[in-house]
Amino acid sequence: MALFQHRRIIKKRLNRSIPVTIMLFAFLMLFGMFMAIPLVYAINNAFKPLDELFIFPPRFFVRNPTLENFFDLVAVMGDSWVPLSRYFANTIIITVFGTVGHIIFASMAAYPLAKYKFPGSRVIFSIVVLSLMFSPHVTAIPNYIVMSQLGWIDTHASLIIPAMAFPLGLFLMKQFMEQLPDAMLEAAKIDGASEYRIFWTIVMPNVKPAWLTLLILQFPVLWGTNGGDFVYSEELKTLNYALEQITLGGIARAGVGAAVALILMIVPITLFVISQSKVIQTMSTSGMKD
Repeated sequence: MALFQHRRIIKKRLNRSIPVTIMLFAFLMLFGMFMAIPLVYAINNAFKPLDELFIFPPRFFVRNPTLENFFDLVAVMGDSWVPLSRYFANTIIITVFGTVGHIIFASMAAYPLAKYKFPGSRVIFSIVVLSLMFSPHVTAIPNYIVMSQLGWIDTHASLIIPAMAFPLGLFLMKQFMEQLPDAMLEAAKIDGASEYRIFWTIVMPNVKPAWLTLLILQFPVLWGTNGGDFVYSEELKTLNYALEQITLGGIARAGVGAAVALILMIVPITLFVISQSKVIQTMSTSGMKD
């Protein structure tokens, strides 16, 4: 039945007229260009000299590209007692550990909720769904109290640990894991596979679209954090915090701010482009049914 439906879909695609296909691609290209405008504008701003940054009416494309903004960034951070590399290292540590930990713990918690029925499982999942309704600003004070009681204030753990417990990851992973055939897991158990082996060699590879989606969602959030109210030491601050301090320098720092903004944007955008293609490919080739 599934094969017959698949053939019908292919036949329908082949019967699409050429004008309709051209119009569809033109429509998608128009929206794609519209969505790319902020990125293109940010790239151009990073290479504009100061006179072009403040010219009126503003120009979208740079006329006289220069690398002075990036040289000024190195000079500004060279005068700081905390080097730019330290801000980068702090951002990478928080982003990598927070994102990877979030994927691992969300997957490990979602697996028993999706494939095992135990007392209180529905209540636990209902609490997880309910927590999605609350804004991070609502839970900021409870999070601060918990981090303070644990002695994690002014450490990277105060940013990494809460990121691991983001409820959206658990919800998304559970929904994906419920689609896995129970017969496949039962066959693995009959062959003598342990729960640990089933989880890492069968479940995780087959829910690859889910954890790649989590990677796309969680990475930019942590990459753009500035430490908030949890990190106070200058040597523990992130790159986004450094950008905020640079932009406080006024008009003279506008070019440097544009350069740092480009650096902050290029990493998550590159990750998104790479992961998005893998998500689409995996979702189209890993469909499974009983």
